[in-house]
Amino acid sequence: MIENIYSNDTLTLTLMLILRGSKNSSCPPTAVSSTSSIPDLKGSKNSSCPPTAVSSTSSIPDLKNAKESKVVEDIKKAIENKNFSLAASILQKYLEDENNIPLNIAVTGQSGVGKSTFINAFRGIDDTDERAAPTGEVETTMKPKAYPHPTYPNVALWDLPGIGTPRYPAVQYMKLVEFEKFDFFILVSDTRFNENDAKLAKEITKMGKKLYFVHSKIDSSLNAASRRQKEYDEEKKLQEIREYCIQGLKGQGVASPQVFLVSSFDLHLYEFRALQDTMERELPSHKRDVLILALPNICKSTIDKKKEVFHSKIWLYALLSATVAAIPIAGISIVFDVGILVKVIRDYLLGFGLDKRSLEKCSSATNTPLDELMAMLNCFCSGKDVTKEVIIFMLKSATLILTSLAAEEGSRLIPLIGIPIAAALSFTIIYMFLESNLNELSVDAENIVTKALTIK
Repeated sequence: MIENIYSNDTLTLTLMLILRGSKNSSCPPTAVSSTSSIPDLKGSKNSSCPPTAVSSTSSIPDLKNAKESKVVEDIKKAIENKNFSLAASILQKYLEDENNIPLNIAVTGQSGVGKSTFINAFRGIDDTDERAAPTGEVETTMKPKAYPHPTYPNVALWDLPGIGTPRYPAVQYMKLVEFEKFDFFILVSDTRFNENDAKLAKEITKMGKKLYFVHSKIDSSLNAASRRQKEYDEEKKLQEIREYCIQGLKGQGVASPQVFLVSSFDLHLYEFRALQDTMERELPSHKRDVLILALPNICKSTIDKKKEVFHSKIWLYALLSATVAAIPIAGISIVFDVGILVKVIRDYLLGFGLDKRSLEKCSSATNTPLDELMAMLNCFCSGKDVTKEVIIFMLKSATLILTSLAAEEGSRLIPLIGIPIAAALSFTIIYMFLESNLNELSVDAENIVTKALTIK
């Protein structure tokens, strides 16, 4: 009985140290209890990270919102009460909730200005895709319709009918489209913003919602200008169009309008990047990561931002692994870890556009043989259907991680301190594996984006 109490106290201290030190370090934290000697994998010659000392006075990670802080406190209490199954359940539910935060984006404007094409481009699909919003020169949007993101169904872009149509007169528009359910609004025009657009903008602003004006066919406007003008200066023309839109809106009573010049067919050109940066900056923190992951991969900076979002959650998955490793059931840890890794690596592939379907689409869009694209990829799982067998093969191929897995299972046989050692090793294994593959996949994603933009 005394030995069991001693072992549980050691395990509790180990998990508390992991919880406290995990998010403050750029390297996988190694929990070291006062009663055990846990191998410091980070200090090995194969690692670029120095050994990390975690003291009992380490501060709780600086979390971005109250919900996350409460979850950490609940996990702490569960660990202190030696209820490791409850700690794992709390963390697992939090991760599931984080992956399902809703984001509803309203896209509105007059009929025929390119709302549907913009929605499709934002979602990373073209107008011929079976999941695309229908397009046409006539009004094709008869009522508000949600178009879920193809990868993140919790994100929806809503194609709203044009204001001022017979079905949606200006005086009833706000009520008819249920504006209160949207997180922010994008008002689209292909030339200038008219009186109805200005009225709508002022009503949206009164509601305390963010609104962005998008000139959606700037490529067409520039092409027309270049044919008409002998002394054509693209930068000067862009500034003229922007000022024309801004001054027109101000003249109709819209204060400080944010106007972005965009080509729905070439999002990497002009001001779509400025639009996405502004949206990110002005969204609440718990919605910001959702938006970033849903953005189309049009440049290196988008890849970098997605990498940051993915990396910010690695410590949570590693902590989940450690809490499961603390449950004294033979074999549960490795089975659970493989399941975690399958799910997270699949998320990485989809977010970076490195899944098979996305690569085939890129091959078709750029007229590049799929084999040529695959030859540019270095991460073993890029372009593959990630299964448990693939993850196990990857784990076996990583010598340090394979050794750590064996050490984790073997440590369970050590009296008193075996389970605490296993928990700390489990945290480190998951952290190292996910971080290593995330780094490789982000490089692969950059290579694919660079290739696509070079061809365009």
